[in-house]
Amino acid sequence: MPFLPIVGTLAYIWDQETDRVLMIRRNARADDDHFGKVNGLGGKLEADEDIVAGVRRELDEEAGITLDELSLRGTITWTNFGPKDEDWMGFIFLVTAWTGSPPAANEEGSLEWIPRERLLLACDDDADVRATAELPMWAGDRYFVPLVFDDDPRAFHGTMPYDGDQPKDWIFERL
Repeated sequence: MPFLPIVGTLAYIWDQETDRVLMIRRNARADDDHFGKVNGLGGKLEADEDIVAGVRRELDEEAGITLDELSLRGTITWTNFGPKDEDWMGFIFLVTAWTGSPPAANEEGSLEWIPRERLLLACDDDADVRATAELPMWAGDRYFVPLVFDDDPRAFHGTMPYDGDQPKDWIFERL
């Protein structure tokens, strides 16, 4: 059976001076499949749009910023993801330079600068319940978010089959 995913981008905007990461708390629309989650910024690719153009457009729309420096940190396929059991192909970026100042919120939710250490702590298997509750991310994020910020220059390429809200597996390699 052919894999016909939704193609999307996911970006982590890292202010290295303050060591904080811009995240969105999806709290604006109760009908949002991501409602209640904290996530990086990004979204679906539009027709006739390349991946970099897509992430640039999404970050302009969601945060009012123009990207000056970004790197592709990895790719992930998510199958049977979320409440609609969708298949996704995601391109994961790290943004380290931009122009513009993000607003406090957009139509999807609140934009928050979160200390990178707190974000990585929420991804740790040994994190206490409070750290995880304060940053309610998708359960699978804890597997790949640390790879976005590590020192390995190679991109990761992985697959994460889901069963609704929970990942069933995580397999990746770096090239």
